[in-house]
Amino acid sequence: MTEKTPLDPKAAIREQALALGFDAVGFAPAALSESARENLAGFLAEGCHGDMGWLADTAERRGDPQRLWPEARSVIVLAANYAPAGDPLALLAAPERGNVSVYARGRDYHDLLKRRLKALGRWMSETLACEVKVFVDTAPVMEKPLAARTGVGWQGKHSNLVSRDFGSWLFLGEVFTSLALPPDPAETDRCGSCRRCLEACPTEAFPAPYRLDARRCISYLTIEHKGHIPVEFRVPLGNRIYGCDDCLAVCPWNKFARRSTEPAFLPRAELTAPRLADLAALDDAGFRKVFAGSPIKRSGRDRFVRNVLIAIGNSGAPELAATARGLLDDPSPLVRAMAIWAFGRLADPAAFEAERSARLSRETDPEVRAEWTPSGYRQ
Repeated sequence: MTEKTPLDPKAAIREQALALGFDAVGFAPAALSESARENLAGFLAEGCHGDMGWLADTAERRGDPQRLWPEARSVIVLAANYAPAGDPLALLAAPERGNVSVYARGRDYHDLLKRRLKALGRWMSETLACEVKVFVDTAPVMEKPLAARTGVGWQGKHSNLVSRDFGSWLFLGEVFTSLALPPDPAETDRCGSCRRCLEACPTEAFPAPYRLDARRCISYLTIEHKGHIPVEFRVPLGNRIYGCDDCLAVCPWNKFARRSTEPAFLPRAELTAPRLADLAALDDAGFRKVFAGSPIKRSGRDRFVRNVLIAIGNSGAPELAATARGLLDDPSPLVRAMAIWAFGRLADPAAFEAERSARLSRETDPEVRAEWTPSGYRQ
């Protein structure tokens, strides 16, 4: 039997969402501003999306919620706090350890958010006799502009969402519904004259405030980019092996953030301060086992070990030269190339030349061969 319809659907939805474990809820019409669409079009036209071709392929649906689902009348943005307990950048001072972005240190947030969104959607369907569709960030939804429209936060100069209550540490999900719900007021941009996020970026990925060039972004390079990481970005990567929190972590609004108490978001033991040598030793089966249930798994072993080898090359630890040397014959060109780069930065020049002489003639991949040249290493 269907429950009696609440007198105030919006208040009831908010109460139910908070009861399910979400930390913030906002409501907006199922529409985006013209400026949001223009920003997306400019981002794509300038090629700032790099090899994330899916962004261009879904641009029309991404820019208009009703193209994604014509029956949508309102969007409910749900947010979950994942603020860390300590300094998210502390491991950057430990060059023999790998630094993983805070969001990826725990379980895969997609799984938790999707379960909660589905539970909320079922409750709405049964209680309010409406249609719903739920989305996490794998769908073509411009969730940050939508979240700003609902008052959950505002898009900061780093283009990420900032909240007065949770700082920069919010996971987002959406419920599209056929209900026409009263909107919440949009949040005001409260960045003021602050430029900390822009100045903190190690690779200068912000050509201007509120504009990101993903091709220079460490999160893009270490997670989304499928090819060899350009030489100019390798040293700035430091020991960041999956994602980057620099622009998020320096935001002054984080002083209001409260440590997340969600068990799924707490860091896994193997990602608290992982040794680069241990991570570099992972084969495909080992990688899948260690990162089962982690967002890191989707990058695949080869891209991940590519990142680890760059961190090894940046470690300044000669004892890790042997780790890099052990991957010079890896089946993956991505891994072989970065093993050469790391070995060249750590090994004795005579040892490097001996390996070069022995292996260069056997190497068939042109990009890997280029790493053996004097311009390809020690940069």
